[in-house]
Amino acid sequence: MWALVLLICPVFMSGCGVYSFTGTNLSPDIKTFSVLNFTMGTAGGPADLPQRITEDLKEYFQRNTSLVSQPGGGDLVLEGSITGYDVTPAAPTANDQAGLNRLNVTVQVRYTNAKDETKNFDQSFTYYADFPQDQTLNQNEARLLPTIRENLVQQIFNKSAADW
Repeated sequence: MWALVLLICPVFMSGCGVYSFTGTNLSPDIKTFSVLNFTMGTAGGPADLPQRITEDLKEYFQRNTSLVSQPGGGDLVLEGSITGYDVTPAAPTANDQAGLNRLNVTVQVRYTNAKDETKNFDQSFTYYADFPQDQTLNQNEARLLPTIRENLVQQIFNKSAADW
């Protein structure tokens, strides 16, 4: 009896193609993806930030989908630019001073789905991380950027592949 249940359950859970264990909501006819090199469209920020976001996106898609990466012309294409990299005061104290500073990174992403144009978008994604007011950005940048990049990549993936 249990053997039959174990054989039938995977068929019901994956047979319809609507849900996958990776959380994607992609059509079965989508086989490839391309992430074109992101560019730096703003002053400030590390020179390698666009390349890191490009590589992070490629790796995330490879880990979380069965799609094959192509240098260009994929069924799904992501391209974009860093459009914001700034520090703003956050968490004011009783003395009207910032208790924290906030590093904001904004990425403008153009997504093209060659199989379903209704899924295409050109959208801005932003994520931030805070650091102590009495420290400089240089002291915190290397610690904050991996978290910011990870969250930006997850937002982009969720909007494009998971269709959230």
